[in-house]
Amino acid sequence: MFHDRARIHVAAGRGGDGGLSFRREKHVPKGGPDGGDGGPGGNVVLVADGDLRDLSAYRTSQHVKAERGGNGRGALKHGATGEDVELHVPVGTQVFDEDERLLADLAHTGARVVVARGGLPGRGNKRFATPTRQTPRFAETGLPGEELWLELRLKLLADAALVGFPNAGKSSLLRRISNAKPKVADYPFTTLAPVLGTVVGPDGRQLTVADVPGLIEGASEGVGLGHEFLAHLERARVLLHVIDVSGDVDASFRAIDRELAQYGAGLDERPQVVVLNKIDLVPEPPRFDVDDPRVLRTYAVSCATGAGIEELKRGLFELVPPAAPAVAPDELVEFLDYRPRSRRERAYRILRTDRGFRVEGTRPDDDELESALRAAGARKGAEIEVGEETFELA
Repeated sequence: MFHDRARIHVAAGRGGDGGLSFRREKHVPKGGPDGGDGGPGGNVVLVADGDLRDLSAYRTSQHVKAERGGNGRGALKHGATGEDVELHVPVGTQVFDEDERLLADLAHTGARVVVARGGLPGRGNKRFATPTRQTPRFAETGLPGEELWLELRLKLLADAALVGFPNAGKSSLLRRISNAKPKVADYPFTTLAPVLGTVVGPDGRQLTVADVPGLIEGASEGVGLGHEFLAHLERARVLLHVIDVSGDVDASFRAIDRELAQYGAGLDERPQVVVLNKIDLVPEPPRFDVDDPRVLRTYAVSCATGAGIEELKRGLFELVPPAAPAVAPDELVEFLDYRPRSRRERAYRILRTDRGFRVEGTRPDDDELESALRAAGARKGAEIEVGEETFELA
């Protein structure tokens, strides 16, 4: 089944703890602190993959977590950086946060975006040595990485998209002009998911054409199958408006056009090619009397007999010019570091001591403090110092 939406929870890796260590060597009775810093936590990165077609891989795997940074050790050995997690998504995937804000639009192969940054590492006790404090018996714990729920929405990238009522012959037309093999039957709603096909021109040039489930009146308001897939039309450069000539041609055109206008996103402004289909069922092709500047050309075809198909294919390559990139290839952004909100720095830090843990800075409320301590590795009975107060973690 085709899946164009998915909801996932991403969690970046926690930063590693700083090392709490002192130099211990023969003939060096009072070696100083030598605890190294922890390593930063791993990031969660989304990558646009041209080989993927939908988001079905994330319907079952909803929770993703990057690797934690390594802890610092003695002899000033720093912890290793946590390994990033790369999630591959189809080209055309948009990333939204829980507030419906667009974080990234992965519109070309290889585009990357950091959606959760790894936690900062803790400093080893060597960092806290001063002329007046030569043996610091504490080190920082690493900070947790960012975590959030994301909604992934796929919008197909196609040169042209087929629109029309159910059973207008869109799937049959796609089979005729492209290499796609969608299901074809003589009843409405045969197509239940978008299908992409490739049309090859005589000079080897290729166009992608998308067939989406048929629209009905009220689709823009959520009626029928069409509303869920209207978003896949937004990136099409030309709309192929397929009309069954056995009905009222002008009325069919206006009805679908109203749904496109009510949906918005500029669909009612998109150039259109009107395809009058099933001409084998009528004595002669009907007239199309709609005077509309958006209609670039009209073709009368029969998917059953093949009449008019080659003319339509040639017309597509004339009407859809080669796509020019919005920016030069060497200026395409390959790696985005999107920060939807400024990182909230803690007003306190947790230090690991030789007896337990110490909290420095502004004390948070009890629930947050307990959660932060447990995330830092504190267990029941651990000695906790907060200012002048010392207590055991319950």
